[in-house]
Amino acid sequence: MNYRHSYHAGNFADVMKHALQWACLAYLQEKDKPFWLLDTHAGIGMYDLLGEQASKTGEWQSGIARLLAAPEAPQELQGYLQAVRHLNADDALRWYPGSPYLAALQLRAQDQLTLCELHPEDARALAQNVSRDFPSRGQVKVELGRNGYAALKALTPPPIKRGMVLIDPPFEQRDEFSQVVQALGAGTKRWATGSYVIWYPIKDPLIIGDFHQQVADLPHVSKAYAVDLLVRGPQDATRMNGCGMLFVNPPYGVVQQVATIMNFITPLLAQDRGAEWQERWLKSA
Repeated sequence: MNYRHSYHAGNFADVMKHALQWACLAYLQEKDKPFWLLDTHAGIGMYDLLGEQASKTGEWQSGIARLLAAPEAPQELQGYLQAVRHLNADDALRWYPGSPYLAALQLRAQDQLTLCELHPEDARALAQNVSRDFPSRGQVKVELGRNGYAALKALTPPPIKRGMVLIDPPFEQRDEFSQVVQALGAGTKRWATGSYVIWYPIKDPLIIGDFHQQVADLPHVSKAYAVDLLVRGPQDATRMNGCGMLFVNPPYGVVQQVATIMNFITPLLAQDRGAEWQERWLKSA
């Protein structure tokens, strides 16, 4: 499948992904000790929802637009929603922040963020967006044209021992799940105490089950937890029916927040009566 971010910015998958990402970093902020974050597939960092690519699909209208219009969002979602609203004056929704932008907003002076983007055009746009919006944040480092999987192996263990790796590939290659498992195997071998968060599309549930089992079987993974969202029933395995987030060494506080977040967003993002979400521990110490 082709999942280049610019066509799908602000859709149901972004809402789930970024809500849980925000919760993860908010939890890491609770301690004064610094944290390190690696975003292996960063994209461009900022998306124009009225631009040519996002306008072709309009997926944000059944994603972030619904969430922003919903009343009484729980406290667990407020930070994420405020970040989006801050970019859009007068309630006119045009700009949507990608994972690098949201992560940079949550950095403190002692924290560090490394962004990798392999696509040449997107890498240049990412560097421009970071230098424009976060010029004084020296702790944000952009790795232009760098393979995120290779960076995961090369940059771990990081000098800062607390932290997280966000793996959000475009799933343009048929063996992407295998690449994720291989990267996780290398990363957890070198940095077993880090948290790893992986986004994935859901088409065929059998493929997802196999992916979960492969991660649980990795020798240096002691805790693995998955959250899956279906926005429609999975009758057609040729289309994207939902998405999931897999956590290796999930932050304890985030697991406690998942039900509140998912119970609120699932009915808003539903595209038919088959919408549902589920959570499960794949492996626990």
